[in-house]
Amino acid sequence: MSANRPAAVVVLAAGEGTRMKSATPKVLHSICGRSLVGHVVAAARELDPEHLVVVVGHAREQVTAHLAEIDPGVRTAVQHEQNGTGHAVRMALEELAASGAGPVEGTVVVLCGDTPLLTAETLRRLTDAHTADGNAVTVLTAVVPDATGYGRIVREGADGAVTAIVEHKDATEEQRAITEINSGVFAFDGRLLADALGKVRTDNSQGEEYLTDVLGILRAAGHRVGAAVAGDHREILGINNRVQLAEARRLLNERLLHEAMLSGVTVVDPATTWVDVTVTFEPDTVVHPGSQLQGATHVATNAEVGPNCTLKDTSVGAGARVSNTVADGAQVGEGSSVGPFAYLRPGTKLGLKTKAGTFVEMKNADVGEGTKVPHLSYVGDATIGEYTNIGAATVFVNYDGVAKHATTIGSHCRTGADNMFVAPVTVGDGAYTAAGSVITKDVPPGSLAVARGQQRNIEGWVARKRPGSAAAQAALATREEPEGGQ
Repeated sequence: MSANRPAAVVVLAAGEGTRMKSATPKVLHSICGRSLVGHVVAAARELDPEHLVVVVGHAREQVTAHLAEIDPGVRTAVQHEQNGTGHAVRMALEELAASGAGPVEGTVVVLCGDTPLLTAETLRRLTDAHTADGNAVTVLTAVVPDATGYGRIVREGADGAVTAIVEHKDATEEQRAITEINSGVFAFDGRLLADALGKVRTDNSQGEEYLTDVLGILRAAGHRVGAAVAGDHREILGINNRVQLAEARRLLNERLLHEAMLSGVTVVDPATTWVDVTVTFEPDTVVHPGSQLQGATHVATNAEVGPNCTLKDTSVGAGARVSNTVADGAQVGEGSSVGPFAYLRPGTKLGLKTKAGTFVEMKNADVGEGTKVPHLSYVGDATIGEYTNIGAATVFVNYDGVAKHATTIGSHCRTGADNMFVAPVTVGDGAYTAAGSVITKDVPPGSLAVARGQQRNIEGWVARKRPGSAAAQAALATREEPEGGQ
């Protein structure tokens, strides 16, 4: 294990979070595509710790199941009763010992499960300072514009060693003037931490074991307590209510868009553009206002997305244009055009230079190169070949009330407007279908399919059935008009 690689990272996620006013555990609320605890676990993972333990308590079944889904390598320790942060860390160390890991030797980093803005870079600076200064414990601090309500960091000496963390309510006027605060994030010497936790008392107003008491215990034993200051005080923000959740979402979104723009993405209006942490871009892409990019969405070079798009788990090929579109689990091929007002549902695959136009909905559809579905159509459970044109107001009738069925349209076909393809049915290569047809049988290659009733004109019907109506008068005027308009 390298000198600065933590022996363990402990994430505290046992609290209920009553101020969220939610049936969902606080740490499972999400911003930018990850849960709060998911962001913390992801940052911790970048430190490559030997062990990663999350302490769970309230709604532990839900939290544990979520952790198993996002990071199967995470261990969990149960804090059956929320008896304080020191007690929670003790539960984590006991879990490691019980699992055969034995006493933790080396650095133990303790994080809070509701600090989604904390970065791995800041955590590395914390562990580097902890090792370089030879501290027994190093606290991550931040200098904030308004320290009201936070624990103040009291230092002394030329080396700036930390002598105390004083809570706001207990601070003197002089101490309240201090703007450096405690983040609740620490790096400990694992052996000294385990020993000090056994000495933490509960003779306080809450009757709990406070992790911050470990600092005083270690300092009294002659060990050095140091601090590392976060470069951006906003990283340490914890989430306790929906207002803070929204603020953290805004800050993280700004960070993600900033990184994207520096990497070569044009974001026309960052204020109305929202992205998840899992979204990826290639250079020279453009994102127009009102767009939300979620999940594993990827936008390739020279593609344009927006305005007003919501794309989830969707890939947009190089040079493609997607406008005013909702897409979920879709693939848009290079040079393709989608929208405006299109809906691409899961399983949609658009080939090179395809078109899914205005008011087109697709689901589980594989569309070949150069094929166009220009407008007002539903394409479901279908395979369409290359360079085919699907007429306006076409419906692929894929559901018989019990099961879904597939339709296959070949290459270089021309299907008429207002067609219905009643699956299962196949239209061969090079075939045409007439406008207004309901296709219920296979169409051989190169054929023209006409499936509609013969037109019949009943002369004089309007005059007989709607006498005196505007239509009847218009028809009569046309008949009475002299030849040549004289």
